Amino acid sequence: MKKAINQSTLTTILNVGSICALLFMIVLLVAYSGVSRDLEDANENRFELTYNANRFMNGSAYLTNEVRAYAATGNQQHYDNYWNEVNNLKNRDLGVSAMQEIGITVDEQTMIDGMYSLSNELVPLEEQAMKQVQAGEQSTAVNYVYGKEYNDSITKINALKEQFLETLDARTLKEVESLNDYSDKIQMLMVVALVMVGTLQVLSMLVIRRKILRPVIAVRDQMSEISQGNLSAAFGFRSDTSEIGMLVASIHETKGELKKYISDIDNKLSEMAQGNMNLSIGNSYRGEFLPIEDALRQILDGLNDALTRIHQTAQKVSDRSERMASSAQTLSDGAVQQAAAVEELSAGIQDITGQVSRTSADADQARQTSVEAEAQLKLCSQKMEALSSAIADISESSNQISGIIKTIEDISFQTNILALNASVEAARVGAAGKGFAVVANEVQQLAAKSAESAKNITDLIVNSVQLVQYGASLSGETMTALLNVVSSAKKSTELVEHIADSAKHQAESLGQLTEGMENISAVVQTNAATAEDSATSAQELHHHAEKLQAAVRHFQLRQ
Repeated sequence: MKKAINQSTLTTILNVGSICALLFMIVLLVAYSGVSRDLEDANENRFELTYNANRFMNGSAYLTNEVRAYAATGNQQHYDNYWNEVNNLKNRDLGVSAMQEIGITVDEQTMIDGMYSLSNELVPLEEQAMKQVQAGEQSTAVNYVYGKEYNDSITKINALKEQFLETLDARTLKEVESLNDYSDKIQMLMVVALVMVGTLQVLSMLVIRRKILRPVIAVRDQMSEISQGNLSAAFGFRSDTSEIGMLVASIHETKGELKKYISDIDNKLSEMAQGNMNLSIGNSYRGEFLPIEDALRQILDGLNDALTRIHQTAQKVSDRSERMASSAQTLSDGAVQQAAAVEELSAGIQDITGQVSRTSADADQARQTSVEAEAQLKLCSQKMEALSSAIADISESSNQISGIIKTIEDISFQTNILALNASVEAARVGAAGKGFAVVANEVQQLAAKSAESAKNITDLIVNSVQLVQYGASLSGETMTALLNVVSSAKKSTELVEHIADSAKHQAESLGQLTEGMENISAVVQTNAATAEDSATSAQELHHHAEKLQAAVRHFQLRQ
């Protein structure tokens, strides 16, 4: 397999390079920030040094100008300005202190000290000149402050001033330029780092696109073709030792294995379709394809076993069908002879059946007459029973009416008592109860009439009950006589029924016997026909068995 760097290693290298470049750029940004601050401080220090140097020099020049102005004019204001500068403003001292605080070199300090020394040498002379002005010797003071000695000192001081300013400006400018150069270098390095980051990112993108995305897309398309059953689709990627290369190798191996399995299964099934069952399944299948190998082996074993048994069974069927044809022919001949004998016996039985049927019809008619007489007697008995039941119901109703009359008597009695109580209460209340007494009297009379009517009704009901009881007695005796007649008629009917049933049973038995003989005759005829069909079928079965054997011999089976 071709050696190749892993995609993960390559992307890791590119990403680590990008990260290092970014870290370097961050360091440069921090350094650039520091240099920018230093450059700003250097410019500010240069300005402050220049300002304070000018402050120092202007302070010295201011004292000279004020002395000369005082000597020339004698104006007290100039005198006051001079001492105000010396005692209060002190621009020279403050300027030097500020420059020393910012930072000056030894040479610069030496030049400042020289200017201080020369300026301090002039102070006593300037004081002497101002005293001469105050003493009225103004011309002497003017000659001095504009004289050669004073001018030489001023010239020396100015020369030192120019030299100091040039030296200070050159030094501060050099520092600023140095910081500017350093800042430019850092900017250049930042641009280089940014270019490196961009280049590495572009390389990483190209590597990912070429080494990962393109192969992954190709693998996706190839797996889609495989999932659709297309194992012959072109796949141009070659395997190597990288991750994608190993994935490509796995796909090639998978396609090879699938083609091998499909080719083997296709060959086996083609041989089986052509009738060759004398095959064997090897052990070249792996993994999830092992059940297919087992299934093919089971199919071959099952087909060989089934076809072998079919072949053996066809041979047995052929032999048995040949013997069956011979036996069926013999059975057919015997069945024909048996059918002729059964037809003669059936004709004799049919004559006996006709005679018995006529006897059974006469007995059935006699039974029908007896049954009709019995039915009439039963109807009379039922009517007498209904009459007895009605008389009993009348008797019971009379008894219930007696109870109702008893209730009416009780109501009449209670009404009478209530009327008496009402009369007593009406009498007790006096004149106010007269109307109520009249009503109570009428109620008492009504109760007496109700009691008398109830007594009359009771007498009538008692007479009716006695008559009903007499009628019930007569109906009972009549019922007993009818029951005796019905019982005798029932026994006579039963005897006739027995005779009719016997005759009917004989007729039915003969009918069944006749039907049985007819069935036997039909069966015998059917058996004869069936025997002939069986003989024909046995011949056909023998013929089909031979065809089945020929069909099975088409398959090449295992021994």
